[in-house]
Amino acid sequence: MSKKYDVIIIGAGISGCAVAWKLARYNLDILLLEKEADVATGTTKANTAIIHAGYNADPDKLKGHLNVKGNQGIREVAKKLNIPYEEIGSLVVGLEDDNLSVIDELYKKGLKNNVPNMEIVGKEWLRENEPNISPKAVKALWAPTAGVITPWEAALAMAQNAVANGAEVKLETVVEDVMTEDGKVVGVKTNQGNFEADYVVNAAGLYADEIAKMVGIEKINITPRKGEYYIYDHAKDFVVNHVVFPVPTPISKGIVVTPTVENNLLIGPTSHNVKSKTDLATTREGLKEVYEGAKKLYPSLDLRDTIRVFAGLRAADDSEDFVIEAAENVKGFVNVAGIQSPGLASSTAIADYTAEILADEGLKLSEKKDYIETREEPVRFYEMTNKERAKMVGKNKDYGQIICRCETVSYKEIVDAINSPVGARTVNAVKRRTRAGAGRCQGGFCGPRVVDIIAQELGIDPTEVKQEEGNSQILEYKIKELLGSKVMDNA
Repeated sequence: MSKKYDVIIIGAGISGCAVAWKLARYNLDILLLEKEADVATGTTKANTAIIHAGYNADPDKLKGHLNVKGNQGIREVAKKLNIPYEEIGSLVVGLEDDNLSVIDELYKKGLKNNVPNMEIVGKEWLRENEPNISPKAVKALWAPTAGVITPWEAALAMAQNAVANGAEVKLETVVEDVMTEDGKVVGVKTNQGNFEADYVVNAAGLYADEIAKMVGIEKINITPRKGEYYIYDHAKDFVVNHVVFPVPTPISKGIVVTPTVENNLLIGPTSHNVKSKTDLATTREGLKEVYEGAKKLYPSLDLRDTIRVFAGLRAADDSEDFVIEAAENVKGFVNVAGIQSPGLASSTAIADYTAEILADEGLKLSEKKDYIETREEPVRFYEMTNKERAKMVGKNKDYGQIICRCETVSYKEIVDAINSPVGARTVNAVKRRTRAGAGRCQGGFCGPRVVDIIAQELGIDPTEVKQEEGNSQILEYKIKELLGSKVMDNA
């Protein structure tokens, strides 16, 4: 056994990072464990990036209780931790042939959830505020408190702030068992050794049911629910001003059309249960469903400026609700499971609620006097004016070396992303932090340079650099060495 912790959190998605961020304000020893090579590599990295207003969440479920509170909380956290966030509002748009009474029902549900400033708007409002919307659009629920965020940076910012306040993060650490003695948690067994703790929080996303079974909890059953998406180049000349939903179904909010914080256009997702928790493949049928659904809202939308397709998996529990509760059979074990939509919007409220449960279970929460509330804003060269860029280059010439031309990402930004707390270790981790490789060419130009920079900064061979997880090394051989060996073979 190594150092003993007060709390171990399993899973560094948005929920786990939010819980770590919350608990780090107290005088506690906290360990955040993640089985992958970076935070936010599961559901958090592949979703619609929306901060929901809260009108769609069932008032009688935990989702309804936490969504609006989380919506308010994430706005405050975004300011303090410098997380890209824009409150652009959302619309649930009813077309002529839709059941328009659903919009009225959502409005009433929103009132029960205390969603502020909602309005039901008509044709004229829609034509004025969404000029490309379908001419068949006749009515919409307008919720101005909805917004868009960068979800992986939200998780990263919370993890970094937790580390700044004394928490530890261990990546590539797979939990193999939760250890108990006399009906109480005593720690976890991992591929990196055993770690002692008085409390364990299970925020393992798609694998939360498997972690729960380690302590004998059988009632959690996570089904992967796949969503497929298209993303457009941010240079696309097609105006969408809000997060735009169709009239929803019982299991899906439908195909959404939304701008992102980075000014891309995103359409999706589908909503289909799948068997495998690693099935991230896009399908011809799924992408067709996405496009046809988006076209109903925006008939003039086409696919010419799409730059990527992707799929994400939501961790849907059989209850179709969040499962956030202390275990009845094991003291010190708390589940934070079934966190699908609106989990991102609810993340800060989920953290608050989890902290309350831990306190009820006996964890002492005494606030630190020297708690650090803010995170320094990362340099985002692509957002700057040329005058601001020149000033940065004057301070450090490494800002003048542009590695990613599509997104105007500098060498210095990539180096900083690798060497910052909870730093990037993979090509995709660099992409999430800096947007290098997120543009039109999708890393075709900058990819090899990013590999070289990661190798240099981490002191590893380029053949060891991974795209993301597992056996995703990009280079099998060094080209010069391979050519050299062939020359010798032919000699």
